[in-house]
Amino acid sequence: MSQGAAIDHAPPARLGRRLSAMLWRRPRWAAAALLVPPMGWFVLIYLAALVTLFVAAFWQVDDFTGEIIHRWTLRNFETLATSPTYRTIALRTVGIAAAVTVTDIVLAFPCAYFMARIAGPKLRATLFTLMLLPIWLSYIARVYAWRLILAHDGVLNWALGEVGLPPANIGYTNIAMWLVFSYIWLPFMITPIYAAIERVPGSLFEASADLGARGLRTFTKVTLPLVVPGIIAGSIFTFSLTLGDYITPVLIGGTGSSFIGNVVYANVGIANDIPFAAAFATIPAVVMLIYLSIARRLGAFEML
Repeated sequence: MSQGAAIDHAPPARLGRRLSAMLWRRPRWAAAALLVPPMGWFVLIYLAALVTLFVAAFWQVDDFTGEIIHRWTLRNFETLATSPTYRTIALRTVGIAAAVTVTDIVLAFPCAYFMARIAGPKLRATLFTLMLLPIWLSYIARVYAWRLILAHDGVLNWALGEVGLPPANIGYTNIAMWLVFSYIWLPFMITPIYAAIERVPGSLFEASADLGARGLRTFTKVTLPLVVPGIIAGSIFTFSLTLGDYITPVLIGGTGSSFIGNVVYANVGIANDIPFAAAFATIPAVVMLIYLSIARRLGAFEML
């Protein structure tokens, strides 16, 4: 009887043991068996969707029937390149995403340093809980809470009026979006920076002090270079999440605060111009591809 026939007629327990022994003797087969299902899912669901998005960007919609014409054209990209409105929306999206990232770095670094180097175990656990608590709440609820705070008749203007100060009137502006985005994505910046600071050996700080370096010099020459990968890793989250958001601009921003995501949503759900939406959606995809390639060179993926 052949080995294949013996395996086919073996009891399930014996079959499992034989397969386990065979995979143990061939570790590459075991690794392949583990990687094939997730990699297949990744290729079919994620990469296939991106390829379809990119291909659809070169199609067009018939102006009379509204049907998609599968004919190669650069008209969608020409519209994006020549329209001042779409250029403004793209620059606004990238600019606010960059501003949110810088703001979160400035706010997250002292918080992460305090938790990693100064706070005791109990205080550190409490701070982590307070930091992660907003993430467990609904995204929409948090955005609406900020809408109540920043509205013209909201809590912020009321509080300023109570102390005799003029109203801020920042509701439904790009400043309001910047504040809300910075608050929402701040935990995603604190976590990788905290992990990076925690990995720095304490002996390096002691050696720096023994060599006569003061706090600022220790920070610039020892701490910051070693924590840069964690900062870049956190910036991947804050930058990409802001870049692809379209809910906060609708609820917090004003009439001139549209993001790329809002235009994509409008062209898919209202105008039914899927090719143009796909063309506009390639802009954040290309921006993130460039950003991730730079982050990879800086070693940020080690912190993810």
